[in-house]
Amino acid sequence: MMPPDFIAAWLNKNDIFTAMTIMEYWDGMVTTVQLVFLCLIIGLVFAVPLAILRTVKNPFVSGPVWLYTYLFRGTPLLIQLYIIYYGVAQIPGIQETFWWEIFREPFYPALLAFTLNTCAYTTEIIRGAIISTPHGEIEAAKAYGMSWFMRMRRIVLPSAARRAVQAYSNEVIFMLHSSAIASVVTIVDLTGAARNIYSRFYAPFDAFIFVALCYMALTFILVFAFRKLENHLLRHQRPAGS
Repeated sequence: MMPPDFIAAWLNKNDIFTAMTIMEYWDGMVTTVQLVFLCLIIGLVFAVPLAILRTVKNPFVSGPVWLYTYLFRGTPLLIQLYIIYYGVAQIPGIQETFWWEIFREPFYPALLAFTLNTCAYTTEIIRGAIISTPHGEIEAAKAYGMSWFMRMRRIVLPSAARRAVQAYSNEVIFMLHSSAIASVVTIVDLTGAARNIYSRFYAPFDAFIFVALCYMALTFILVFAFRKLENHLLRHQRPAGS
């Protein structure tokens, strides 16, 4: 995909922001969005059941989940990425299996590291929202004869979602910004594109300031989307007629 000729001609009047470099930034942005979107979706899917297990009083059930979240929240994401990216190749026999065809590409180790990290944080966010469910709502559900599963599906999780959305929006923005470290394992995301262009033209300010503006634009979109979602989930709290 290349821009129209008149845009390409206008861009090529300068040395750095040419049609070619703009397309490198665009490809990097697509990679960043794909990586962040996939890790957030997969992490959220696994975080919900893990958060429920985390609230179970039996330590043999909640203990392993607590250990997982403690490890991944207690260590830097960059270290986790290095361990997964370089450590998978050290597993005996993996290079003779089909898994090597997947993990030899840097995108998938990065996706795994980001998913495990965001899942740990999201698990604790949802757990906190679950345990703060008003006791009266649970007692009312029991009085109606709801089973544990029905209470969780109809009362606890919808109520927890409204309380968790603001904290989760911060986690989404954090993951967007943290995805910049993907470039250290040769992924050409936004930061990787800026690094390549910087090494080509020796113009660090132009390259990285432009990427910073791109991240700011993506952050603004996320903030706007979560604000709309929060207003939708909390619409029942607005005064009538407002």
